[in-house]
Amino acid sequence: MKKIAIITTHPIQYHAPLFRLLTERKRIALKVFYTWGQSQDAVFDVRFGMKRSWDIPLLDGYEYEFVKNISKHPDSNRFFGVRNPGLINQLKQEKFDVIIVYRWSLFSHLRILRSFGSGTKLFFRGDSHLQKSEKWFKRLLKTILLRYVYKKVDYAFYVGEQNRAYYLQVGLTEKQLRYTPHAIDNERFAIDADEWELKANIERAALSIPQNSVVFLYAGKFYEIKQLELLINAFRQLKADDYRLLLIGNGEQEKQLITLAANDHRIHFQPFRNQSEMPLVYRMGDVFILPSKSETWGLAVNEAMACGRPAIVSDACGCAPELIIEGETGFVFRSGDSNDLLQQMIKFSSIAVARRQGNNALLHIQHFSLERVAEVIEQAVLETTTQEK
Repeated sequence: MKKIAIITTHPIQYHAPLFRLLTERKRIALKVFYTWGQSQDAVFDVRFGMKRSWDIPLLDGYEYEFVKNISKHPDSNRFFGVRNPGLINQLKQEKFDVIIVYRWSLFSHLRILRSFGSGTKLFFRGDSHLQKSEKWFKRLLKTILLRYVYKKVDYAFYVGEQNRAYYLQVGLTEKQLRYTPHAIDNERFAIDADEWELKANIERAALSIPQNSVVFLYAGKFYEIKQLELLINAFRQLKADDYRLLLIGNGEQEKQLITLAANDHRIHFQPFRNQSEMPLVYRMGDVFILPSKSETWGLAVNEAMACGRPAIVSDACGCAPELIIEGETGFVFRSGDSNDLLQQMIKFSSIAVARRQGNNALLHIQHFSLERVAEVIEQAVLETTTQEK
């Protein structure tokens, strides 16, 4: 059985189910190295503005190791926030057939990408895409840097068309790319669906939301890149009283958003809810909205659709081409355009429209499964290691 090392920073709800599944399928021998060693305990999330740890199991069912991180300022968002001096030697000693690296923009991860690629096969998984708003010279400099970063990579797993275009731009060829659609544990959001729907209705009633109201929902971090002021301003232009906007989460913009929405009784705020409650959270809304001005994908949209909810997303979200079928699973609006967002919201004229598109979304998201991702990864591992012989 081929030995595979996965290099990533810390346990998260999106990765753990895939690691478990790969282990359960027993086609490859997997070990995960968490390079932000301090993440073994609860970590302070700057965007949420709070210390958090997920309340669902993220370390069960697969082999893992938290690697010693000597950074003076440990942080997965700083280049020098992850420094693991003994990791490269350990990877060589354990003689892995394939190393899969998640993210390159960390000191240790970049060193691994530059230290392997001959005997041990080197794979990369990420979801970056080209930034259309960047100046041409900045994009050129970035392209030169990224060609250096990915030079030794054998295969890259792309999550969608925008991510695929990015890899081609930075020097990888079509033969080096494998399509592994961004996916979540769809089953976790589908189990006990009727019970979650009942609880969601009870919570809506507790907020005095009328039964016939169309509820637009945002759930996540409150900070500038999410464009929540844009969302609130667009919603306030909806004149009918049978619309509601529900914002669930916390973050640095929380106070100013509450102030902005203060004069509209139709806008409700709720605090951060942990992962075990997310199947409830998404069902409290009828339509999920992700208005970000930059989003490499937007896995919250996968989760909302797995709960049978359609979505409105900005065209700056990487998931838009794959997940949004216009008028069937939701709508796309021009990022930064408040009026365009308003026009898409108006299209959800009733609960019936939202439910029809929600049913379509639930069917569509079944094509984005962890089983499909696992199969592609396994095939790539077996292909490359067989070719080596």
